[in-house]
Amino acid sequence: MTTPTSARGRRRAPTRIERAAGRAAALQKPRVILALLLLLALTCVMLLDGYLRAEVGGDQRVRTGAGSSKVPDKVLDGGPILTFRGGRATTVSVPSKTIALTFDDGPNPTYTPQVLKILEQYDVPATFFLVGSMVSRYPGIVKTMVQQGNEVGIHTFTHVDLSYQSDARVNREMQQTQLALAGAAGITTTLFRAPYSSETDAIDNYSWPVYQKLGKEGYTSVFVDTDSDDWKKPGVSKIVKWATPSGTKGAAVLFHDAGGERSQTIKALPQYIKKMKAKGYTFTTVSGVIEKRNAASRQTAAASTTSNGQTTTGLTEAGVTGTGTGSTGTGTGTGTGTGSQPGGTGPNGEGGTAPEGGTGTGTTTVSRLQAAHRTATGMTLYEGKALIVAVAIAEWALPVLSGLLFVVGVAVMGRFGMMLLIARRHYRQRNKRRFSWGATVTRPVSVIVPAYNEKECIANTLESLAQSTHPIEVIVVDDGSTDGTSEIARAAADKLGMHNVRVIRQENAGKPAALNNGVRNASYDIVVMMDGDTVFEPETVRHLVQPFADPEVGAVAGNAKVGNRNTIIGAWQHIEYVMGFNLDRRMYDLLRCMPTIPGAIGAFRREAVLEVGGMSEDTLAEDTDITIAMHRAGWRVVYQEHAKAWTEAPGSLKQLWSQRYRWSYGTMQALWKHRKSLTDKGPSGRFGRVGMPLVVLFQIVTPVFAPLIDVFTVYSMIFVDFEAALLAWLAVLGIQLACAAYAFRLDKERYRYLAMMPLQQLAYRQMMYLVLIHSCITALTGGRLRWQKLKRTGEVGTPAGVSG
Repeated sequence: MTTPTSARGRRRAPTRIERAAGRAAALQKPRVILALLLLLALTCVMLLDGYLRAEVGGDQRVRTGAGSSKVPDKVLDGGPILTFRGGRATTVSVPSKTIALTFDDGPNPTYTPQVLKILEQYDVPATFFLVGSMVSRYPGIVKTMVQQGNEVGIHTFTHVDLSYQSDARVNREMQQTQLALAGAAGITTTLFRAPYSSETDAIDNYSWPVYQKLGKEGYTSVFVDTDSDDWKKPGVSKIVKWATPSGTKGAAVLFHDAGGERSQTIKALPQYIKKMKAKGYTFTTVSGVIEKRNAASRQTAAASTTSNGQTTTGLTEAGVTGTGTGSTGTGTGTGTGTGSQPGGTGPNGEGGTAPEGGTGTGTTTVSRLQAAHRTATGMTLYEGKALIVAVAIAEWALPVLSGLLFVVGVAVMGRFGMMLLIARRHYRQRNKRRFSWGATVTRPVSVIVPAYNEKECIANTLESLAQSTHPIEVIVVDDGSTDGTSEIARAAADKLGMHNVRVIRQENAGKPAALNNGVRNASYDIVVMMDGDTVFEPETVRHLVQPFADPEVGAVAGNAKVGNRNTIIGAWQHIEYVMGFNLDRRMYDLLRCMPTIPGAIGAFRREAVLEVGGMSEDTLAEDTDITIAMHRAGWRVVYQEHAKAWTEAPGSLKQLWSQRYRWSYGTMQALWKHRKSLTDKGPSGRFGRVGMPLVVLFQIVTPVFAPLIDVFTVYSMIFVDFEAALLAWLAVLGIQLACAAYAFRLDKERYRYLAMMPLQQLAYRQMMYLVLIHSCITALTGGRLRWQKLKRTGEVGTPAGVSG
């Protein structure tokens, strides 16, 4: 805010209104940023949830039929465990009468706990290959799984075929799953099983480089040699049969604890365990298999040393097949490789036993059946916990938002239906030939025009009043204008020969004070209030005061029209005004809970205004405040559609933001001020229990959450089903267009402006959402604003000059 300079060049102190404007400007930017951040947070939550459900970045491609000419034969014909210790591809087979029981695709909140219960009941360990997105959604299950003594491995984060993915995507899939494990159970792992993999002979030329890459980073890839095919749901007996290896052969057996309906797996698992134990089989984990092979290797090596006097490797005899030459020592591995684990540390990083080492060394002693686990520390642990928290927020927020979206959708559709029905009834009732408020009101009324720096418009306003067919006196209250508004008003009145005009000057005190000053100086018992930038039709005042023939009527709302409608912003507001006044106000009128008499055109009984204490400065929406106060005092407030006023709507987005911010914030203030009406009896209680809930629902709650429809629609178009989402959005738009068209018909407006409605829904509604969020933040932080002056052009002249 700049400090004004006088004509002599000396700087003068800013006025009270200028200081208030400066404070408001200083507060506005952070609140707008916070509103944008809320929208960004919603978008991030949706994207995270979509990523977890493979809607964002999902890839359903599965490679089949590719050649394997680049894959070593000893790998294709080897055992189900593939390692690259020392850069040398080595496969490990499961010892005889041993079962490495493995489960894929979990955790699942329904079936995985049942599997864990069965394993605990029969004292059987297993290895679970987990999908990272599921780990992050159900961390408690994974923690229980590890505490129970089971081993876990990586099954990627989003269950994609890695042979189609770039190195960056492969790294991301591994890193994110490691983070999820760190956050859920405080560990990372060296075990990996690729989605859609089976036996080693299914490795092809496209997947082989992936296994090589991960092997160099310290991962052990695990395949199967016996598949239960439980995902086919063939029946319990066939699942047990297909999972049983022939003879006494050992096997890595595959089951699924997620990825579909797994009730047959749950029934088959106890039968399978009892059957294999009866045949003399033992159950172990993948690390348990490797430990058994290492033990056998050490025994063979010891026997060979004793007999030949030299050390050789017995890996081939022990069931371990290498693809290169040279010996493999049995030493103790600390596993210090680097690679894809978060934080720059490979899966064989801190602590624990390397899968192929002997006893291993490290900072943490782990069970040999969980030798693939590493204790997560440092940033890996903290980032993992942050991921779990973020996912928990998304898991909680999205269902809540979806529920709110449903409620908002029902409320919006219900509102449209109710408005159409009631508006039709209102129109028919008020336009009957025999309809009358009572005896025709012909006595003079006072027209109060509060003005602050209205030099562009005040002459047009007075010119329109000079044509009034109803007897009036005009009171222009100049609220400390600095642009000569009062002088222009006097000159215009003299030019027009209006001897019924009084111009009152006062120190700048705000619009409520200006209106109250006008009421005190009014000569008649009915006062009409209008803005200084508004023009009336000749019949406006006459139509506006007729409802006062009914002694119960304390105030009347007129029909405000946008004069400068031939711009995009003006057309948007024109649509809003017609729908708002024609449908909303008709509904509120018949329900006897009109929430607002517009500042541009309204009429009051002077005694009613004085009874409720005049225009209050407690809120920014003094028109809403006094309307509610009149309801509570027992006065009836009605809508007069034929009393039309033409106003100049904001011509820029900045001005529109400022105006709507003031309106929405002021409405919140007025509702809070009159909150006791909810528990009052009589007329006050009627408004509190009928009008206030409708205003809160339709003017605050619904507008805040209505943009969710657009956000979810855009999300669905991009990531889910474009055609279905587009059709749904068009259906909602069609309903809104129908309502708008009916409102335009009632008000005899031209339909051509409705062509702007689709763009209004895409841009204008989002801006109104941000304005409302801005207002909510202001209300929560206790900010205050004074009368805000919008820049006027004076382009709205007499109604005859306004094009339809």
